[in-house]
Amino acid sequence: MSEEIRNLEPKEIWSNFANLNAVPRPSKKEEQVRAFIIAFAESYGLSYKQDAIGNILIDKPATPGMENRRKVILQSHLDMVCQKNADVDFDFETQGIDMYIDGDWVKARGTTLGADNGIGVATALATLASTEVAHPPLEALFTTDEEAGMTGAHHLQPNFLTGEILMNLDTEDDDELSIGCAGGIDLDLTWAYEEVAPASGSRSLHIMVSGLSGGHSGMDIILGRGNANKILTRFLIALNGIEDISISNFEGGGLRNAIPREAHATLVIPATEFDAAQTLLWDYEQIIKSEFATTDPNFKLTLTEGDSIPVMVMAQKSYRQFKWAMQGTHDGIQRMSPDVPNLVETSNNLANVVLANGNLSLCSLQRSDREGAKVDMANTVAGPWELIGASIQFSGSYPGWKLDPNAPMLGMMKDLYEELFNESPRVIACHAGLECGLLGQHYPEIEMISFGPTIRDPHSPDEKVNIASVGKFWYYFQEALKRIPVKS
Repeated sequence: MSEEIRNLEPKEIWSNFANLNAVPRPSKKEEQVRAFIIAFAESYGLSYKQDAIGNILIDKPATPGMENRRKVILQSHLDMVCQKNADVDFDFETQGIDMYIDGDWVKARGTTLGADNGIGVATALATLASTEVAHPPLEALFTTDEEAGMTGAHHLQPNFLTGEILMNLDTEDDDELSIGCAGGIDLDLTWAYEEVAPASGSRSLHIMVSGLSGGHSGMDIILGRGNANKILTRFLIALNGIEDISISNFEGGGLRNAIPREAHATLVIPATEFDAAQTLLWDYEQIIKSEFATTDPNFKLTLTEGDSIPVMVMAQKSYRQFKWAMQGTHDGIQRMSPDVPNLVETSNNLANVVLANGNLSLCSLQRSDREGAKVDMANTVAGPWELIGASIQFSGSYPGWKLDPNAPMLGMMKDLYEELFNESPRVIACHAGLECGLLGQHYPEIEMISFGPTIRDPHSPDEKVNIASVGKFWYYFQEALKRIPVKS
């Protein structure tokens, strides 16, 4: 596997990406990848430092003749989103990613690929290792825990960086220059509910929603893809005409920044209504299939009768409260930007729901490029759960990155792109949460721009990176380093 990937061009990027992907790097469990980065710096005799939170900064002097240029920070995050298909046996804490080439793309077998943001890390490593790439004085900043809370960027200390220009290598279209992004806030809630013994003469039915497209809860939310937690809730509500149905468990989704692809629940149904309930569910499946035929063509409903009846189920009042609170929880786009065409302003991702043994936990991620709208979205999601007495906590708030269409670096990068590729780049703000917002809070004087190769379906097992775009990006990146202006 790794040799096939290493032989792709440009070899400098792909070899470093293969080395990186051999190292487990889940969010919040980055000890191995930090050790890998430090060993890399030491092997090339480069000075480095690590802060208390785990961010690593490697310094490299300018190549001859470029000592008088402004110092550039190459910034990427070390962690990756860890998602896999349900039928794949894989341990992200101990195994390296199993990559393969599929036509024009590099993919992973049944898991996320880690091109987000592994290609950015590999680009920085290739530059640090190279004796051929012309560049100004460099700092390579490798941040920690971006995907699960931007912890590294949150806790970056003053005076850690000395560069004047920051290139964030975490954009996912090779014809885009990102100059703004959304902020975000996490919502976590818990709720204790009443349980009772199931009625006698009942049968159990396991409902599984699977095959949804999923994806990045910022970049892909505009595509209108199905959320497994919301779709499974719709199946529960489709059964409202049948009396005395209850539920023993419900589980769906996973990471806060991944659109849920799978969810399942176990119902307890009066034996006399069991067949009617299944008929209703199969009929409703056709409604869902039709509604999501374009965005989620592989949607699947699976119904399986249980061998035994659960010992305890939700009391009827609690079940009604749960169903309608889930139904009332907003998911997806709330508002499109009135200022930037085709940009989502405010959204929510109902990311993870776990109900069992008398307790519910739920987490969601609210995003907006407007601070007030971000908070309002979080309160909107909290509303139905406040009404039934859930305990709600907001955390991990981070700011957006404000657009500056007149930034000098943007002008240089636009002109260079047009010169190299005979077309204009798309200058955008994105609905994802780039670290630039937080980094700009800590270092407001630093100019920032974000760009990268073409990556599709990040945060899902369908993640892939376009091979040709990596070569295009590497060429553009090297030429940009040559154009860095002299110090003031």
